[in-house]
Amino acid sequence: MDALDLNLLLALDALLDTNSVTEAARRLRTSTSAMSRTLTRLRTVLGDPLLVRSGRTLVPTPRALELRHTVATLVEQGRELLTSRAATPLRTREFTVRVADAVAPALSGPLLAAVRAELPGVTVRLLAADRADAAVGLRDGRVDVEVGMINHTDPETVVTRLVTDRWIGIAAADHPFVAGRPTVAAYASAPHLEVSATGHPRGPIDDRLALLGRTRRVVATAPDLPTALFAVRDTELICPAPEFLSRSARSSLGLGMFEIPLPLPAPVVAMAWHPRNTADSGHRLLRDLIAEVLRDHPAATPVPAALV
Repeated sequence: MDALDLNLLLALDALLDTNSVTEAARRLRTSTSAMSRTLTRLRTVLGDPLLVRSGRTLVPTPRALELRHTVATLVEQGRELLTSRAATPLRTREFTVRVADAVAPALSGPLLAAVRAELPGVTVRLLAADRADAAVGLRDGRVDVEVGMINHTDPETVVTRLVTDRWIGIAAADHPFVAGRPTVAAYASAPHLEVSATGHPRGPIDDRLALLGRTRRVVATAPDLPTALFAVRDTELICPAPEFLSRSARSSLGLGMFEIPLPLPAPVVAMAWHPRNTADSGHRLLRDLIAEVLRDHPAATPVPAALV
């Protein structure tokens, strides 16, 4: 126990979170030289350089990336343990929630109504999804919570799956597919519109069709689901969409739906945040509201508890 120095854990958390000796020293209100000496000590204790020079910046080693989440969690748990658990009201506070375009129609209105009713001192800023900034925004604090079909597995984020959906076909109300389920051949031969933020038209549907020796022709792509739905309404195109998440938009636009004659993996709506916020009471209240809004929707299928 004489060799146990918990201050090293705080210093390690600051260094791994900032990737900077200077910023870590500023956060812990110490000198840069003292933090540099602490980094040297940590390297000796852990047997790893942790942060190495790359141009003018420091970059984490694989071992540092491996430790980052665990260390942050331990520090937050320690702070929670040493902080009074007496309930304190959540007064003026602002949260930034990044929401995927497919999820926004089902989440935005109900979430803002719930926040107004239960957290009246809170301001919520809703941002559009940004694939290029998926993990960075959470890590540097510009984004508090991300909600969508999260497929990145960044070790620095906590991901909780909320509800499952299913893929359906969307078409104009008078499209022949709406009146009756199409065959695989008819489905493959129809003109398709694909939702793709990058403009890349290939997806799971093409993989399934390939197993059957068929291909489809994607005549256009749209950057997001709302754009795709408006395009489908005025054309003969068909488009895949998540059934639950697109329900309100389909109804508003008068669109029809049909069953895609292929087995497709179920889309899962998840919520992600940086572990530094796991124990924060205000952040936890917001996360609980987001989960409640989506899981309690009458059309939603909650993810089994074993998969959360």
